Amino acid sequence: MRTVLITGTAGFIGFHLAKLLLSEGFRVVGFDGLTDYYDVRLKERRHQMLMQNQHFKAKIGMLEDFDTLRDFALAEKPDVIVHLAAQAGVRYSLENPRAYMDANVTGTFNVMECARELGVDHLLMASTSSVYGANEEMPFDEREKCDTPLTLYAATKKANEAMSHSYAHLWDLPTTMFRFFTVYGPWGRPDMALFKFTKGILEGTPIDIYNNGEMYRDFTYVTDLVRGIRLLIDAAPKRPDTADDIAEYDSLSPVAPWRVVNIGNSEKVRLMDYIGAIEKECGREAVKNFMPMQKGDVPATWADATLLKELTGYRPQTGFEDGIRQFVTWYRDYYAV
Repeated sequence: MRTVLITGTAGFIGFHLAKLLLSEGFRVVGFDGLTDYYDVRLKERRHQMLMQNQHFKAKIGMLEDFDTLRDFALAEKPDVIVHLAAQAGVRYSLENPRAYMDANVTGTFNVMECARELGVDHLLMASTSSVYGANEEMPFDEREKCDTPLTLYAATKKANEAMSHSYAHLWDLPTTMFRFFTVYGPWGRPDMALFKFTKGILEGTPIDIYNNGEMYRDFTYVTDLVRGIRLLIDAAPKRPDTADDIAEYDSLSPVAPWRVVNIGNSEKVRLMDYIGAIEKECGREAVKNFMPMQKGDVPATWADATLLKELTGYRPQTGFEDGIRQFVTWYRDYYAV
């Protein structure tokens, strides 16, 4: 039985990935800080559900605490590490930037050190579509330069990509970075738009809509996302003999077993259409508070998922209306509304 260490198993994406891997016969060990960035009860409930499987165990600890992380990793001897834990949220990085440096830079360095010492078969780590920053050519392609991040959150994730490339090169550590595009779905984070919009619409309170609604996002349903990660586990990159061995569409490094992969729906959806679908599922119209663009935000994201399809044969495909329906159903049930 293969063992996968997932950081952030009490988090939104980590929870869904752990569920999927357990259902496929993996042993999953989780490491999570259960921080109070949002309602800890939601995180605890996710962990409680995972604990019902005998092949899951978890350690509570902070990524910045290297000794605790290392001791746990060495004891569990994972074959694969999937690093999802991070200080999330673009907007919160304006308020508390130090949290991003501690968790996303120091914490990620600690994870890489564990992967190096263990010599894992594959290290997979979460990046974000936010690294594309001020880039305007769409859909976003992994081979584009990403040198203009607009928030510290994006900058820390770009730093993770650069750090992991150096480790892949120096230690021949197969590494895949994946860039997420606006992930949503049941058990989602309360700070994310879908959660806030649904809550506001059902309670009849105003929802804030930035850039006066002229925003576009590539919304990715969470079960599609974790399916992509699951398939990438089996697609560990190999150091190419020469640059000529790299396919034209591939982001594979010419000097390391390292690549970056977009995981997105490859569909640019207008924010107002997204809100309209939430209103339909909630059965009422939103009280809309239109606002200017927020500092650090971008007007649009859109993924080119060609590389994911070439590597795994899979492409996310859940339409946003279906995904919203699943979320609103979960929300009504969980909060009894």
